[in-house]
Amino acid sequence: MKARSKENYRILNRDAIKYIAAFTMLLNHIALIWMRPESFVANIFENIGYFTAITMCYFLVEGFYCTRSRKRYAFRLFLFGVISQIPYDLAIIKRAPEGTARLNMMFTLLICFLILLALEVISNEILLVLTIGGLFGLSVFCDWSLLAPGFTLLFWWAYGLKRETKTAFAISAVLLGLFHLSGGILSALGSMAGGVLSGVVIVCLYNGKRAEKRKKFSKWFFYWFFYWFYPLHLLILGILRIAGEQGRI
Repeated sequence: MKARSKENYRILNRDAIKYIAAFTMLLNHIALIWMRPESFVANIFENIGYFTAITMCYFLVEGFYCTRSRKRYAFRLFLFGVISQIPYDLAIIKRAPEGTARLNMMFTLLICFLILLALEVISNEILLVLTIGGLFGLSVFCDWSLLAPGFTLLFWWAYGLKRETKTAFAISAVLLGLFHLSGGILSALGSMAGGVLSGVVIVCLYNGKRAEKRKKFSKWFFYWFFYWFYPLHLLILGILRIAGEQGRI
């Protein structure tokens, strides 16, 4: 029997993977907002949710090189960062330690986008290092600080190269583990699961295409679905959190 080609297993298009990323993000936020941190289900949801950040950084790099307008891409990230901030505060920041100053993930992705832009337009090595270092520092005020810019640099380095892409995902998963090492070995290993899952999906199952059927519909549905899904799901979770604290649900 003739062995199946590896390409036959590449059944997921870009949009499908982004929908999965939106769902895993929802699981992560449900665990963060509603569940006891020490519970088994909360740990599972949080670890699966780490799929999202790595996946979105991968697609950010891909989008940077494929978009028709980088200005519109950057503006879109900024616009939805502004739109998402109040919902993010309601849902996430209110559960964080008092005094935590953090902007939402859209701003983090904007910083990552600016890092890619700097790599392309700045030829002076010293200025480039200072600029990227400054952007890394700026990410400290955002969700997924330092890690997301690190993922982005890895995927920029690996862009278009199969072996390097596998290495980039492996390093990203290790970085996730190291970041959560303070919680113990099991916590570190569990947090790596989302990164490993992201690597398997992209390297083994991603076909590099958009949805074949109804391409125009899929393009605009994703635009509305993901960009609006981010602030809307946070707003709903935030409202439910407040209502729960007031004993209304």
